[in-house]
Amino acid sequence: MSQRTERRGIHVDQSDLLCKKGCGYYGNAAWQGLCSKCWREEYQRVRQKQIQDDWALAEKLQREEEAAYASSHGVQTQSHAQSAAPHPGHASLGPFSKFEEKKTNEKTRKVTTVKKFFSPSSRTAPKKETQEGKTPSPSISRHASFDTDQVSKDFVDFLKNLQKPGREIHKQCRAFIVNMSSKKDLSADELSECVQDFYQSMADRLMSHFKGSSDSVEQVMDQVEKYIMTRLYKSVFCPETTDDEKKDLATQNRIRALHWVTIQMLCVSMDEEIPEVSENVVKAITDIIEMDSKRVPRDKLGCITRCSKHIFSAIRITKNEPASADDFLPALIYIVLKANPPRLQSNIQYITRFCNPSRLMTGEDGYYFTNLCCAAAFIEKLDAQSLNLSPEEFERYMSGQASPRLNSSEGDWPDAGSAHGVPATNPVLAQLNRNLELLSSLSSKQERLMEAAQSLQADLLSWPETVKREVNDILEKYPLEILSCTVSAIDANNMDDDNLPPPLTPQVFAG
Repeated sequence: MSQRTERRGIHVDQSDLLCKKGCGYYGNAAWQGLCSKCWREEYQRVRQKQIQDDWALAEKLQREEEAAYASSHGVQTQSHAQSAAPHPGHASLGPFSKFEEKKTNEKTRKVTTVKKFFSPSSRTAPKKETQEGKTPSPSISRHASFDTDQVSKDFVDFLKNLQKPGREIHKQCRAFIVNMSSKKDLSADELSECVQDFYQSMADRLMSHFKGSSDSVEQVMDQVEKYIMTRLYKSVFCPETTDDEKKDLATQNRIRALHWVTIQMLCVSMDEEIPEVSENVVKAITDIIEMDSKRVPRDKLGCITRCSKHIFSAIRITKNEPASADDFLPALIYIVLKANPPRLQSNIQYITRFCNPSRLMTGEDGYYFTNLCCAAAFIEKLDAQSLNLSPEEFERYMSGQASPRLNSSEGDWPDAGSAHGVPATNPVLAQLNRNLELLSSLSSKQERLMEAAQSLQADLLSWPETVKREVNDILEKYPLEILSCTVSAIDANNMDDDNLPPPLTPQVFAG
């Protein structure tokens, strides 16, 4: 209980979301806290240094090889001189020159092999050459999906408005896709480097064409990204050269193990008892799950942005005031725990590697994506101290030996008790209990309705007999009697009939 006296909550300073280099852009955990621009510069610097070190090592090995060869060659020359004829001539120089040429070729081959071994692309160069002639262009693939064909058609229609630059853009994009299809053995970082270099070169060309109009450049780059990444999606999403799939499984298992975490433990400012809040929570979960169905990094970012906006709406409705950044991250963590999005790590890495870097560095898309990365990292490192629990309680909940139930008498967390004094449970379990009670009441109503319907059916079947019996009883009690009567004949000749009315007497009126 001593650990519950003070709520820690989940708080991330907004400065922690920015690039560690201080450039003002949003950083990313996958880039060691740097933005995409600073990360590329750092990556290029480290890569260049690695190449220089490899070449220095290759030259060192070459010098050692030459020294060893010179030493062995000197010994062999002396032995040949001792065994040769006392009168050297041109005839003896012929075999020696051939031997010298053979040794020189062997030395050159060894040095070239050493240099190739330390070259960055030495491992994949032979395969690239063989695959270039075998890999067909994705644009003419017979197995292209309908979505891919539709994206290609939309891209061509969009470029028609640009006329000549549009044809050049389409040509460059097709050539890049064909080139990328032959680089399947590259690592994920190398694939990302190729895509980012293409984005940069294309943006520079468009900037010179549109004369600095950033809006036009961004519009074209969005279409370029959509076209390229839709065509390359199957080969660059969760590639076999990475451990993305392993991380996905670990994250999913981790979230499943944390199913017991309640909204109160995370200090989330959302009341799911409010219908509008519950509706926004469901929409947020739907959006974060839908992210995996998108192919374009921009569309995946759009799902994250919509999810985040629903979270902000839920917090605003609950608090009756605008939500703050401190309220957003715990709520996002709660949504991720409830949704358990498929292939979360693969989607994060895919966006990180192949999204237009300008979207991740600034704007609301970059802010929401950075918070999602923080949420995923927090879930991986979630411990008892983060939830303000004792280590023993945390272990029992993780092992499934106990389930958290917050008694109303404790009063440690807000809204811990219920109206009837029943201990509050996990919101999911509470909703499940309410649904079971509703189903039970509906079942009893259904039973009463069926009983009434059966009773009505029985009454309808017995009603004709009852009516018939009552009619017979009335007829027996009051039998029908038919009395005879005499009918007067008006046309008869008997004028003295008393049954006839008196004749009409004419009356005269003076007018």
